[in-house]
Order: sequence, then C-alpha cells, then structure tokens
Amino acid sequence: MTHVAFHFNVPAIPEYLCRLLKKATTAGHRSWVLVPADQLQDMSTRLWTFSQADFIGHAVASTAAAGLMRRSAVVLADAEPGPDDPAGWTLLVNTLPPFPGNPSAYDRVVEMVSNDASSKVAARQRWKRYREVGFDIEQHDVSQWSPS
Repeated sequence: MTHVAFHFNVPAIPEYLCRLLKKATTAGHRSWVLVPADQLQDMSTRLWTFSQADFIGHAVASTAAAGLMRRSAVVLADAEPGPDDPAGWTLLVNTLPPFPGNPSAYDRVVEMVSNDASSKVAARQRWKRYREVGFDIEQHDVSQWSPS
C-alpha cells in the first residue's frame, strides 16, 4: 500500500524540497515532483546549486527527452506522468493544490504544505480525499525546520 505523508508548515518549500530529494535519491527512490509551472526552472537551478558537496541529477519534464527522464532520479513537472512518460517512479512529491490522479502508482507520496492559508485549505481537501480513498496518512509539522 502507498505510504502518504503530509509535511505541514514548510517555511521554505524550495530549500526543504532540495533536502528531501537528496534523502530520497540517496535512499534509491525515483521521484516525480509536482511544482507550479512558473517555478520549474527556478527549482531546477536550485537542485543544481543548493549544495557545493551534493548534486541531484534531474530533468524538467516539459523540456527533457524521454531518454533523459528514464535516467534521471528526479523529474520536475507541473503534471503527473502521462502514458508516454517513462515508468518506475517510486515517490511522488506534490506541492500543487489538486489531489493527484493516481497516488496508488507510487510507493510513497509526500504532500508539502506551506504556511499560507490557501495552501492549508487545499491540503485539508487532499487529506480528506486520501482518507475517503482509504489511505493511512502520516503527518509532520516542520515549522521548526531551518534551511541553514
């Protein structure tokens, strides 16, 4: 069964996401990461530069060839994988408001929720939907996390 975790009160989603993806990649996960379209390039740059000692190989779905996506540990996208996209993603990280179309396709789903009110309202709706579908949910309040 898919493991679902909500990370609430994330003070700095881009920085937190970089660290989460580093851990996931080190653990052997292949991650599909949903971020707003207008943040894809910024997030890609952050993954290249967030640490002098670490590198997270990744692709941006809207610009990457299928071969590159197959070789990447992380794919950044503004939508879930389509039928022509490579398979094998074990982790879905969602920073978008809508409920994912097929969370059961992944071993793990991480829902990232910022401090802002609209993000929390959308997260409550996703939480409710996960419960209705029958998922057990774990929650983490990361308000004390610091990007430094």
